[in-house]
Amino acid sequence: MLVKLLTVDLLIPGSSSLKEKRFVLKSLKERLRGRFNVSVAEVDFQDKWQRTMIAVAIVGSDRESVDGTCSQVRRFIEGDHRVEVSDALEEFR
Repeated sequence: MLVKLLTVDLLIPGSSSLKEKRFVLKSLKERLRGRFNVSVAEVDFQDKWQRTMIAVAIVGSDRESVDGTCSQVRRFIEGDHRVEVSDALEEFR
């Protein structure tokens, strides 16, 4: 069993309140969970309106499938017009 953690620092430039940020973040997390069957959590900057950090955990039996899913998740996040990726870190645990 392999576990890969993708940590993504995101900017949400269109957000003017925590309520708007939560709406965007909840939608993104649900779409990631539904499409890729991964675990997603907000792990930092909970009190900031336009910034957040999410962690995505990807579990699989072989490195190739885990890396492939991680790449797809990363492209999916980068393709969401509501957020901007400030930084991302991938690591096996």
